[in-house]
Amino acid sequence: MPYSAAQIRKVRAHLVRGGVIAYPTESCYGLGCDPRSYRAVRQILQLKNRPQSKGLILVADRFSRLQRYVQPPTSEQHKLLDRTWPGPHTWLMPASRHVPRWLRGRHDDIAVRVSAHPDTVALCRALGTALVSTSANRAGLMPLKTYAACARAFGRSALIMPGRIGTRKMPSTIQHLLSGRIFRK
Repeated sequence: MPYSAAQIRKVRAHLVRGGVIAYPTESCYGLGCDPRSYRAVRQILQLKNRPQSKGLILVADRFSRLQRYVQPPTSEQHKLLDRTWPGPHTWLMPASRHVPRWLRGRHDDIAVRVSAHPDTVALCRALGTALVSTSANRAGLMPLKTYAACARAFGRSALIMPGRIGTRKMPSTIQHLLSGRIFRK
């Protein structure tokens, strides 16, 4: 496991207090938090200068951690998910009726991904939860790719996790589960 028990305890306590973390993902560092924390989601949106209306992506080490946020997929839809997960493929799925607007923005769907990045997987597994996952950058700027870049950009506003980003050059593909439409390739 890339993170020690002491690091996981520190992250868990930080998230419980409504904190934001920066952590390595497939193509860049991501900003994340507990998706149930309105305070933390607001902080991410402020750090990025991102409008709430756009919504956010949730990432997990396995689909079961995302199930509370989405309507149950059909068996055919499960086959589509299974073909792309774990991996850098984000699906827009119909949101559960319990998903707050501050997570899904102006949409009826929520973006979810089961990651294959070892650090992201280890973090979600150790914490036992899905995380918000949005690129670590201010709106309109390039995503940050290193611990040092995150430290310069966010300072004490985020707890920065050590690690290496994956080799992927582009962010995850985003595809709508019901229509099949690809929004980002």
